[in-house]
Amino acid sequence: MAECHAQQVLAIYQAGIDEGDATFETRAPGWPDFDAARLPAHRLVATDDGGERVLGWIAATRVSDRRAYAGVVEHSVYVHPEARGRGVAGALLDAFIASTEAGGIWTIQSGIFPENTASLALHRRAGFRVIGTRERIGRHRGRWRDVVLLERRSDQDF
Repeated sequence: MAECHAQQVLAIYQAGIDEGDATFETRAPGWPDFDAARLPAHRLVATDDGGERVLGWIAATRVSDRRAYAGVVEHSVYVHPEARGRGVAGALLDAFIASTEAGGIWTIQSGIFPENTASLALHRRAGFRVIGTRERIGRHRGRWRDVVLLERRSDQDF
């Protein structure tokens, strides 16, 4: 993922936000804030065969600046509505896992709304396990929402 992808990445993010079951966010940030918050080594885009159209993206943020959590990240994956059901999210998640494994990341976590059954199934297929449900963790569009916390642990001994 590079700045040349910014407009499409943020449009895909906003589409996910608008659908209502992807994030507590209400508006995609500008590129400088988005770029600064995500780890450069672990953010990827999937493009069409010509490389012009972004079909989806995945990126990670640190969960903490504390040294003990240096190998723990939280990630997000978003796919353009017209590209769903074509394996884009699975391919992105597989490539992301390979990237994080190579980069010394031992835990990938994500919080997913329980209503987002497609994302929950995707993550289970990729080896994530449910840690638990954080009930009424935040208000979203005027109502309390639960979040299912998932994680994937590396088999490597870092």
